[in-house]
Amino acid sequence: MRHSAEPITVALLGLPDASAATLYGFYDALASVRRDWTMLHGGVPADSPFRPLVVSPDGKPFEAANGVWITPEASFAQCSHPEVVVVGDVMVPPGTDVGDRFDSAVQWLLASYTGGALLASACSGAVILARTGLLDGLDATSHWAYCEHLRREHPRTRWHPERGLVTAADGRILMAGSGVSWHLLVLALVARFAGPEEAMHVARINLMDLSSASPIAYASLTHGNQAADPAIARCQEWASANYMREAPVAHMVTLSQLPERSFKRRFAQATGMSPLEYVHHVRLEEAKQLLESGDTPVEAVAFDVGYSDSSFFSRLFRRKVGMTPAQYRQRFGKLARELQGLAGDAGAQPGRRVESAAVAPR
Repeated sequence: MRHSAEPITVALLGLPDASAATLYGFYDALASVRRDWTMLHGGVPADSPFRPLVVSPDGKPFEAANGVWITPEASFAQCSHPEVVVVGDVMVPPGTDVGDRFDSAVQWLLASYTGGALLASACSGAVILARTGLLDGLDATSHWAYCEHLRREHPRTRWHPERGLVTAADGRILMAGSGVSWHLLVLALVARFAGPEEAMHVARINLMDLSSASPIAYASLTHGNQAADPAIARCQEWASANYMREAPVAHMVTLSQLPERSFKRRFAQATGMSPLEYVHHVRLEEAKQLLESGDTPVEAVAFDVGYSDSSFFSRLFRRKVGMTPAQYRQRFGKLARELQGLAGDAGAQPGRRVESAAVAPR
């Protein structure tokens, strides 16, 4: 914990690809330290020990990915010595070739790190942080939909989609994983620079949950685009409807009209996994839906998605999802019921019902 009268400058990277929610979520949380707790308890008004700044390449206003206009408070040149730099999530599809799009940000990050700054990233912000090369040989995390692509692009980094928060480089790099894991990052920064008591105050005021499930429990195991290879795309479509059949890989080989070895090679190139692993992912994703939506026994769920051995199914589910089928049902079945109740309440109010968006068949 640092003891100083001077506020800690936390530069929040502002780019057109940025999510305004995370960017200003960080801003608000850091600005609220001490201030809000004393306000709620009638104490003497207190300033935050943090000075959050939205910083962009040129310091000029820009429209963020979700259409919100953002007005930075400084350019890279005007903020050359921040004490902390935070790279929030960016609206860049997984696996996108970003070319030189983030080069200026990468150079600023490197210069800031060389100058002594702590670097932090949240969610898909790891796409930018990884391009600095500072993660080579280190543990890291990102949103579950990005880790496999990051693993291919940056193979010298050990990616952990199951971890909500990773500390590396002797504490000089902090990374938060999926979604609102950025809450953990904010609290980690507050605890480090202002103390654990202040971090607990922020958590209690904002109802930030430190005991959430592993991010991979929320992950869609079949995320990603359909393969560009037409033969493999046909097999993906077949698997989405026929995952429960016996010998699914043999069926896909026949459907592809390719020699088995060529099929497996092209499937792995197109999807990043073997055909059998892909089928397992489709089956487990369907099992999640069944566990969320009803009380069918785990043994029956296993059979319905294609597994005659429920013990194997349970072991596989735990390895891929991070919890047992029973634990998953307890957590997400309850959540599904609560959301159904909320949807019913909204439907009872004229003019408030939101129609469900169309989804691809499972």
